[in-house]
Amino acid sequence: MNGFVSSERKVAIIGAGFVGASIAYALTIRKLARKIVLIDINEKKTEGEALDIAHGIPDMGISSVYAGGYSDCKDCDLIIITAGRNRRPGETRLDLIAGNSQIMKDVVDQVKKYYTKGAIMIVSNPVDVLVYQCSRWMDLPNGMVFGTGCVLDSSRLTRLIADYTRLNTEVVKATVVGEHGDAQIPIWSRTSIAGVPIEEYCENVGLPWTQEERQKLTDKVRNMGAEIIRDKGKTHYGIATCVCYLAEAVLNQRLTIAPVSTVFQGEYGIRDVCLSVPSIIGVNGVEKRLEERWSDEEFTKFKAAAQKMEAVLKNLS
Repeated sequence: MNGFVSSERKVAIIGAGFVGASIAYALTIRKLARKIVLIDINEKKTEGEALDIAHGIPDMGISSVYAGGYSDCKDCDLIIITAGRNRRPGETRLDLIAGNSQIMKDVVDQVKKYYTKGAIMIVSNPVDVLVYQCSRWMDLPNGMVFGTGCVLDSSRLTRLIADYTRLNTEVVKATVVGEHGDAQIPIWSRTSIAGVPIEEYCENVGLPWTQEERQKLTDKVRNMGAEIIRDKGKTHYGIATCVCYLAEAVLNQRLTIAPVSTVFQGEYGIRDVCLSVPSIIGVNGVEKRLEERWSDEEFTKFKAAAQKMEAVLKNLS
């Protein structure tokens, strides 16, 4: 695949529910794409969503937003897949495997008929499982299919640390890796405030930074999605802004680093499962998974997350 994005910057969003529509709206406001096509089995709703977004203040966007079909996936620079059932209160993301795996297979079968180029970003849950399946079914070069993974978890952790330290999020550097689910791991050993290790910063300003404080933040991030679903029924704004951040790297050819999910090929001694680690993202999706130095405890938890995903995938086969 070449590393070229057309001047049209065409994006297809498959799935026009709350998540897909929020992504289309966010992309429009950010002026990241010239053409945004919404594709969904519910054609009437899709048409309504496209019209609603397109009728916004003209000066706030340059995008042509319209409802279309799978044939519109041709010549896309980025295809974003959000199709699938959302979590219900009390469910984990892995509870969605059976139904959403079949939906993903149906989507891929249609996309393959018209696919010519472009990275494919998976948003649907369980994202790590679906990235693995879509990668296998699409049979594209490694990294062309990637998932939003732990980007939203990292964003949530950054916000919580900023609130705890009463600082702006811009000075907080925090990353969550592993599964976008219960087996996620905050990398405390590399968390920093304006380049200063967080433990050192908290010591300087008199803030407690104990194992108990770290566990509180870990639990809050892990349970945040379920909490929002319990309160309002679904999550969509947070992931939409995270998708825009990743889409900019692809569409504007501006390399960035984010903890997204792809199929490992030996990094960290792991193969043939999908997990999130900081990765270089560009026109062709993930160009490289970075192998960072973590604490022994963090690495042990990451290996456990990989073993968990191996078991999940084995049960699917």
